[in-house]
Amino acid sequence: MRFTTFCRLLGLALCGSAVIVYAASNSIPLAVVTTLACSLLLQVFYFASVLFLVWRSSCASGAGPGAEQLGSCRQADATRQTTIRRPMTTNE
Repeated sequence: MRFTTFCRLLGLALCGSAVIVYAASNSIPLAVVTTLACSLLLQVFYFASVLFLVWRSSCASGAGPGAEQLGSCRQADATRQTTIRRPMTTNE
């Protein structure tokens, strides 16, 4: 997704939230506070998702600079199972 598209969608979501809160409560200060809280919540989830993606990529690569400090990469690797396919034989 392009950055401009992301910014437009984020603005649309925040403005939509502000309009809905204002329509429900008829209070501009409540709409502003709710919109700021929504913005903060979106930023927290975005940051958490970026951290999760960095952690997942370091576990997938096998050796990352912070992989040993997390300690759970070995546990994630141990739970991951791989299957070995055997070639099919034909009985004549």
